[in-house]
Order: sequence, then structure tokens, then C-alpha cells
Amino acid sequence: MITSDQLKDIKERTEALKQYLSIDEKIVQVEEEQLRTQAPGFWDDAKAAEAQMKKVKALQAWIDGYKEVNNRTEEVEMAMEMFRDEMVEESEVDDAYTRALTAIEELELKNMLRQEADEMDCVLKINSGAGGTEAQDWASMLMRMYMRWAEANGYKLAVANLQEAEDAGIKTVTLELKGAYAYGYLKGENGVHRLVRVSPYNAQGKRMTSFSSVFVTPLVDDSIEVVIEPARISWDTFRSGGAGGQNVNKVESGVRLRYQYKDPYTGAEEEILIENTETRDQPKNKENAMRQLRSILYNKEMQHRMEEQSKVEAGKKKIEWGSQIRSYVFDDRRVKDHRTGYQTSDVNGVMDGKIDGFIKAYLMEFGGEE
Repeated sequence: MITSDQLKDIKERTEALKQYLSIDEKIVQVEEEQLRTQAPGFWDDAKAAEAQMKKVKALQAWIDGYKEVNNRTEEVEMAMEMFRDEMVEESEVDDAYTRALTAIEELELKNMLRQEADEMDCVLKINSGAGGTEAQDWASMLMRMYMRWAEANGYKLAVANLQEAEDAGIKTVTLELKGAYAYGYLKGENGVHRLVRVSPYNAQGKRMTSFSSVFVTPLVDDSIEVVIEPARISWDTFRSGGAGGQNVNKVESGVRLRYQYKDPYTGAEEEILIENTETRDQPKNKENAMRQLRSILYNKEMQHRMEEQSKVEAGKKKIEWGSQIRSYVFDDRRVKDHRTGYQTSDVNGVMDGKIDGFIKAYLMEFGGEE
């Protein structure tokens, strides 16, 4: 049976969310934005109309989220009163409290996703590190982990580029995840993931360590302005398809985009290489590759802003892009995030996509600092 202090806690957190989220202001704002959708000729500009509808939907989602939290909290208060009158069992009060607490925590977590890019779709790229077959197998295990997470959370998933290794596993893969706050939830996965296990590919049965890197960038659409210099772009085409037989693509539908990027802040130059074999339609693959290029350039600008902000706010913890972030130690039944200290012994669950605990721990510690 929950205590009066627990009831007081969820009531205070519910009221705090109302203030943090400016719910009263959002209610007024959504009414004003909805009026704009009723203007004559609203749908004449389909792109602008779609952006406006998306804005209304986003505002309404925050209002609906708070309403659910408030209703759940009121249900707990009512259940406690009914328990005192011997109208319900203790278990019913506890169940109501669990539902309320879950709703509160979910909205508190979403409140950490405040950045412009957080609500965007995302591109997640996995590269195997040094270590041959073991590292390539580890990269494929990470791919499966993220695919299972995406499926469990209702995200639309597409494989934009997959390069399989000769013996087992993969060399690299690029996944596109589409759905609400895909980038916001997965941005903390950026970095090096370390595996420690007795390798099935080692004849002596030795314990081995291997690494794979994960890069997550927001999937930028045409509504975000990114400067791309056409003169810096070059294209190659190639055949894409399976190992042989009827699956071999007889047409060069695969595309390889090379962009000679020059950092506007440091002057440093690098080549950005993007391959796309998502469809058998070359123009469509080119379009997808350009969308990924926009995402990468947008993300570089975001990184610069983060670096500048970290210089000003030197007392805050800094997110280290590309550093080792998490260890998966199979023999010890332990997966630990080195940034937050969050860990679990449910290794199999994690590899099946149950990474929400890591995502939540990261966002609650770093989300409000970005």
C-alpha cells in the first residue's frame, strides 16, 4: 500500500510538469494555431500547410500528455479515498499508483527532449572496429539490437546501406528510423560500444575485446536549411544486390556520393562518403543520399554549437562524441554505461533491444544540459 508521502510526491511532480511545460500557455497557443488552419487557401501551399499541421499536433501532444498524467494522479487520490471507505483493495490503489508514476516518468523524460533536432527522424550508422570477424559479428549484434528496439517502439525502419563481411557479421550499416523523437531518444547512443566475451571465433576459446562505433544524426528534411555547395559533390554508381542468382541487380542503381566538406569555422577539409542501396531506383537512391548529406552537415553545425556552449558553461558535463560509452561484458552478465553509471545484468534483454533504461538514464542526466 502506498503512503501519503508517495501520493504527495506524484501530486507535486504533476503540478511541476504543468509549470515546466507551460500547459496553460500551450492551450491558448494551440487554439491560435488551429485558427490559422481554417484560413481560406490554407492548403494552397501544401508544404507550409503540412508544417503548420505538424506544429499543432506537436503542441497538442504535450497537452494530451499532461492531461493523462493529471488524470492518473487524480485516480490515485480517488483510489486512496475509496480504500479508506473499504470500497477497493490495496492492490487496486497500488496499481493506480504504478500507472500514474509511469505516466509521470515518461513525460518527465520527454521534457528532456527540448532541442530543435530531438523530434526529428534519425540516421544511425554502425561501423565495426579493429578485430576482424569478432568485431564484425559485434557490429551485426548491435544492428539487431537497434532494429529490435525500433520495432518494439513502433518506429519505421529502413536499411539504407549494408556491407556484409566475408565470414560473418557486417562491416558497416546505415539505418534510418522514422517516428516521433527518434533522434532525441537515440542521440545518447553516439560513441564506441565495447564487447567482452569468450569469442566463438577464437580456436583457443579466449576472452576477447572488440569495438564498434555508433553514429547518430538527425534526418533533416527540406524544411531545415542546410548549405550544400554543388561544386563539391561528385557521384559514382555501382550495382547493388545479393551474392548471385536472380537477386543480382543488372543495373547500376547503387549510388556513392562524395562531398568535399570544408569546415566554415576551422577551415579543415574532409571527404564525406555516403553510399545508398536502399532501392533499385537510382534517382531515389540519389535523393536519399542527399538527405543523409543534409543530415550530416546539420549535425556538424549542431556539434559546433554544443562545443561553443560547453566552453561557456565549463562547469557542466560535456558529451564526448565518439568516445567509449558502454561496455557489454557477457561473461560477467553486465552491461554498463560509463557516462551515467547505469548498468544491468540482463544482457540478453539488452541485446534484444531493451535499452530504454540506458536511454532514460542518459537523458535525465544530460538532456537538460544541451
